[in-house]
Amino acid sequence: MSTLRFHAVKASLNREAVRVTEPARRSDIFGKNVFNKLAMRQYLTKNALDAITEAIEKGSKIDRMTAEHVATGMKEWAISKGATHYTHWFQPLTGSTAEKHDAFFETMDEESAIEKFDGSQLVQQEPDASSFPSGGIRNTFEARGYTAWDPSSPAFVYGSTLCIPTVFVSYTGEALDYKTPLLRALHAIDNAAVAVCKYFDKNVRKVSASLGWEQEYFLIDHALATSRPDIVLTGRTLLGHSPAKGQQLDDHYFGSIPARVMSYMRDLENECMLLGIPVKTRHNEVAPNQFELAPIFEEANLAVDHNSLLMDVMQKVAKRHDFKVLLHEKPFAGVNGSGKHNNWSLRTDTGVNLLSPGKTPMSNLQFLTFFINTIKAVEAYEELLRGSIASASNDHRLGANEAPPAIISVFIGKQLTKVLTELETVTKGKLSPKEKTDLKLNVVGKIPEILLDNTDRNRTSPFAFTGNKFEFRAVGSKANCANPMMVLNSIVAKQLRDFKIEVDALIDKKGMKKDDAIFNVLREYIKTSKSILFEGNGYSDDWKKEAKKRGLSNNETTPDALKVKLSNKAIALFQELGVMNKIESEARYEVEMEEYVMHIQIESRVIGDIARNHVVPTAVRYQNILIENVTGLKTIYGDEFKALAKEQLMLIEAISGHIEAINSLVTNMTEFRKKYNKEPKIDKKAKGYCEVVKPLFDEIRYHCDKLELMIDDELWPLTKYRELLFTK
Repeated sequence: MSTLRFHAVKASLNREAVRVTEPARRSDIFGKNVFNKLAMRQYLTKNALDAITEAIEKGSKIDRMTAEHVATGMKEWAISKGATHYTHWFQPLTGSTAEKHDAFFETMDEESAIEKFDGSQLVQQEPDASSFPSGGIRNTFEARGYTAWDPSSPAFVYGSTLCIPTVFVSYTGEALDYKTPLLRALHAIDNAAVAVCKYFDKNVRKVSASLGWEQEYFLIDHALATSRPDIVLTGRTLLGHSPAKGQQLDDHYFGSIPARVMSYMRDLENECMLLGIPVKTRHNEVAPNQFELAPIFEEANLAVDHNSLLMDVMQKVAKRHDFKVLLHEKPFAGVNGSGKHNNWSLRTDTGVNLLSPGKTPMSNLQFLTFFINTIKAVEAYEELLRGSIASASNDHRLGANEAPPAIISVFIGKQLTKVLTELETVTKGKLSPKEKTDLKLNVVGKIPEILLDNTDRNRTSPFAFTGNKFEFRAVGSKANCANPMMVLNSIVAKQLRDFKIEVDALIDKKGMKKDDAIFNVLREYIKTSKSILFEGNGYSDDWKKEAKKRGLSNNETTPDALKVKLSNKAIALFQELGVMNKIESEARYEVEMEEYVMHIQIESRVIGDIARNHVVPTAVRYQNILIENVTGLKTIYGDEFKALAKEQLMLIEAISGHIEAINSLVTNMTEFRKKYNKEPKIDKKAKGYCEVVKPLFDEIRYHCDKLELMIDDELWPLTKYRELLFTK
């Protein structure tokens, strides 16, 4: 065993669980480090508190005077929590969070100083953010990017810093982050959903999208992780032979949580409680050393912020426990990768979940309206929804026998399928009194009973209805939830707008009653949305053939999946809703394609380096040991040595073959990389990296993994899968 690997394994085996002091009740510390309504009541004037409440609930602007009051109160609260600095905390298009810390400290003169934080510092800043990706919206020498306070997501103290959630926009107003388009999409669905809700309840004034994410992740001993250059630089293993035991016994799933992992989870959950992240569920996942954390549902914007914050906090807490968190969608070959299921629903300010049926036919008709419109939205924009989850890392996971396929479909279960089938037979035009009565009593009225027993689920479906919400299962584990949530809320908002136009036209022009008009439009949507509904095995080849017949896209790679973002249909959608203009849409495409290329480029360089500088020299060293053995046998036994050294000679020859193949493949990969680096068009460059460079990874890996099985374990330089996955 190599020296580095030996010490890494030895250190990991000697780890002990860090003792974590937990509060008697989680509720006692929940939100203690958040400038929430409880804190605001203590530190703000009533007028300032009312202004923030108005801004959160209605999106109204906060004037400068109010901002001054809020800044003063926020500063005093933060200092009472031990904060010395503040930062505008934002989410640029890198996929992670960003922050620049400034001290509250200000000098008055040469001899005195104060803690200062005013309204202008709260509301807006101009960070030197020229190096963040912008997709051509601005040049490096045009570095102005502004962060602006988002009052709907409360400020929090982490460590010694007051963190203020903000949007990040260019000098000319284009979005440079994930939060800005999400907020616009949430505003669009609020308006569209409220307008439709008025058919059923005139008292509805606001509709909020809710999100409950399920975060899957791997926990690896820190020393073992840092002994692997590929994990350090790419977040996943590029080489490594599968161990004899993987996940085939299913003994890790929902099993007893190891003591050291439990200690980490408790510490993480304590941090989450203080930061107001309402984590509730924890358990072992399918793969060895894989786990899951899930919270209570929250308003979508806040939920996205909390997930982005969580991914940062997870890593920091892990260091205290000598762990490394792997959020990559596929860090290990041969075992399940990680996803981040996005559970989505809509809730009114009157307390109604629009995707949950009620006790009356009217409330059930409201449920069916939003349920069917969501299905119709996915049918109309399935390719765009697929594009929202595209990334180099998620490509490894989608379509494997562990995650939803790249084909977007909707699963609703047999019982609800039957309901839609019956609704499809509704007479076109005005319904007779008997038809309407039968429909409401026999179909619409029975929906609560149907859902009560509707426990069947389809884990192969990328978009499944699960009782009172839709679960978007195809989102990647390290993705920012804002991107898929922005797309989902946008397409449903667009669909609800179109629905209202059609219903109003039947009421105004055809003289239909409201219920008749709604049933007629829903009836047509059911007919035209059938292609997106699928109840079977999403992993099967038969489904791929069937999906193609139905006209559904199957974009298995990121370059193919992202092309839709440049389509006239997608650009028009976002422009109509005010979510993104054409410049912003095109910029997103450029940023995401560039990111894809850079990820594959980095992995290519890393696998080439490990293969040539770690694997091949080790193979040569072991080959020399074998040659010495064969030479010794020849010296002792003369011509008879060949029979005695038969296995050694075969091994020497096999090692030479693998070494030759590795060097040839790495050389070819390097030359192809150079070729595509010169390609000026990003689509062609990405296509080259995807179809020519990336496939060589598997070929190089094959030969390296074969050598791992041949070479003496004492010599092998890389920490093996059995050590990474089964060291607790």
